[in-house]
Amino acid sequence: MKTIVADINNLKDVAKAVKESGFYIFLLRGDLASGKTTLVKEFVKLLGNSQEATSPTFLIEQNYGNLVYHYDIYNAGSEKFLSLGLFEEFEKEGYHFIEWADERIESMLKEYEYEYCEIKIKKIENAREYSFRCIN
Repeated sequence: MKTIVADINNLKDVAKAVKESGFYIFLLRGDLASGKTTLVKEFVKLLGNSQEATSPTFLIEQNYGNLVYHYDIYNAGSEKFLSLGLFEEFEKEGYHFIEWADERIESMLKEYEYEYCEIKIKKIENAREYSFRCIN
């Protein structure tokens, strides 16, 4: 398990760690306003994409240049995510970030033998602690 403590000024280090992990599916876990979408924004910038990443809370999915896929299932839940066929999106080449993935999504990733990283984000005063747990 890898842990990085970063504030908004050195969030690029976390985005680099995501890219260098060698994984393409990331379960982002943390409280409301912990910085899940902010991490995706920084990752999109790191890849040189000029598109501004935004929270897909009401859309369920956003993609940025067909290289970054960003899902938020907070409102919809895993049932809606699965019924829309979004699990199959993981077959697409690129990076997939899932906010609010529950145990059902994680168990399906294991069942279908997808490699993924869980990133737990914990608020610490003016910074965040990012803990990586990667499953392969």
